[in-house]
Amino acid sequence: MHERIIGLYEENADAWDRMRGRDLFELPWLERFSALLPEGGKVLDLGCGMGEPIGRWLIEQGYRLTGVDSSPSLIARCRKRFPGQEWIVADMRGLDLASRFDGIIVWHSSFHLNPDDQRAMFPIFAAHSAPGAALMFTSGDDEGVRIGEWQGEPLYHSSLSPSEFEALLEENGYSVVEARPRDPECGDATVWLARKS
Repeated sequence: MHERIIGLYEENADAWDRMRGRDLFELPWLERFSALLPEGGKVLDLGCGMGEPIGRWLIEQGYRLTGVDSSPSLIARCRKRFPGQEWIVADMRGLDLASRFDGIIVWHSSFHLNPDDQRAMFPIFAAHSAPGAALMFTSGDDEGVRIGEWQGEPLYHSSLSPSEFEALLEENGYSVVEARPRDPECGDATVWLARKS
């Protein structure tokens, strides 16, 4: 079922653009993330969607943004709205940009991957992280698979356990700065903020 995610978002790009809230409830976490970045630093946004609201906020703060999404239609919107940034159509699971970033954000995207693919993302994060880089991602609050519904179709989510996320971060050279399960001030998102050694 997780294999359907890429097609589901591509086929419903217009709907996602309309439905995705722009109220930036993520702002407190974005501010924590940006506090770890150098001024004007390079940020990689994995699963960037159509670049709003998170990409827009990062750009407005003066960061140089590289956005990656598997949906050509969503990336086309990014290129039209923010032509001064870099936008790439790619599957994050095979990403190899030969570049390192001061920050990587993976907001509400990697939890659509199956557990093995989530585990395999951590070396990819590390390969794209400059020394001291910030990494922020969202996950489920406990290990397991959850199937929601969107646009009349099943919507796959999965998560590793908190202890496994901690171990993967450590194995790949990150230290946890803050982790908060089901943050009530952020739409009940479970958020991880870490930093590369």
